[in-house]
Amino acid sequence: MDLTIALFAIAALVVLAAVAGVVFRLAQGRARTVHSAEIVDPHRLGADALGEEATLLQFSTEMCSRCPGVHRMLSEVADGREGVRHLDVDLTHRPDIAQHFRVLQTPTTLVLDRHGAIRTRFGGTPGRAVVELELSRLQEETARA
Repeated sequence: MDLTIALFAIAALVVLAAVAGVVFRLAQGRARTVHSAEIVDPHRLGADALGEEATLLQFSTEMCSRCPGVHRMLSEVADGREGVRHLDVDLTHRPDIAQHFRVLQTPTTLVLDRHGAIRTRFGGTPGRAVVELELSRLQEETARA
């Protein structure tokens, strides 16, 4: 193999990996609206109930380095809003739940409405402002209904 071709191939792979990394990084922490008819059963997650207005459902693992910070932020957001509850589910020993909710990374956060329907999904570390915005949007929709 010619040295020039080998160097060109390596450079192309580096550029491809960099572009893939940038695309992946841009998708982290973004809110994705979910249209799901599934109603989440809190008992399956080890909780007694969901929030009266909304639930912030966080999926974590023991080895996740970003999960404790996300847990603190989501707990503060839930504590600051009446009727909002934060649940943190450790998937370390629950691959059935990870598979059911298609969790490929931790943290993953779902915003559930008052009935337990999944409305929004965050992969990675969500920003506090984005979580607050999603909760406000959900509460406005509830008020209009």
